[in-house]
Amino acid sequence: MRYHLDFSGVLQPYPWLSALTITLTYAVGTILCGFVVGAGAGVLMLSRRRSVRVPVQAYVQFFRCTPLLVQMVWFYYALPILTGFSISAWIAAGLGLTLYMGAFCAEIFRAGVISIERGQWDAARALGLTHLRMMQLVILPQAARRMVPPIVSQSVLQLKNTSLLYVVAVPDLMYTSYEITAATYRPLEVYTFVSLIYFAILYPMTRFSKRLELQAHQ
Repeated sequence: MRYHLDFSGVLQPYPWLSALTITLTYAVGTILCGFVVGAGAGVLMLSRRRSVRVPVQAYVQFFRCTPLLVQMVWFYYALPILTGFSISAWIAAGLGLTLYMGAFCAEIFRAGVISIERGQWDAARALGLTHLRMMQLVILPQAARRMVPPIVSQSVLQLKNTSLLYVVAVPDLMYTSYEITAATYRPLEVYTFVSLIYFAILYPMTRFSKRLELQAHQ
């Protein structure tokens, strides 16, 4: 039996625009919040105090070594049992995505700082700079250039990770795809179309990330 493609029931602009807006809002919001969390955690991971460093390392390792899907489901279903307060699917999804992004950004931040050659640290100390001024004027400006490519790459992955929002019924692109498929019975057309949407967004970002990596190594 020959299959006939029919996109007439799929190409309805409103549900896709609404879903795309939610997907991009979650991506941008959790990337920015995750970067803030990661920068703070990265600073704490560089602390000489074990009591400060170890708890933050535990957070980073836990969120890096467990699936994001499990984290989001845990925040939505398990956290209310522990706290006695229910949280919406929107908050649970955002919390999971933010902390996940933060864990990877923390490691990127830490790795960027410690990658600076020892001579740079010694030269800054020889100039009599305090630790804070040394970080501001010497270390972080150099480390930032090395941090940008992996952060952009992680941001690309974060946008892909938003496709997991559907498991807690946040009406993102994937959840909308499921609803349109149930209404039209055209899974081939629906999932082909949503894959093209993701590709149109992610391909330029991936190319940009590759360019930044090449520039960082020059």
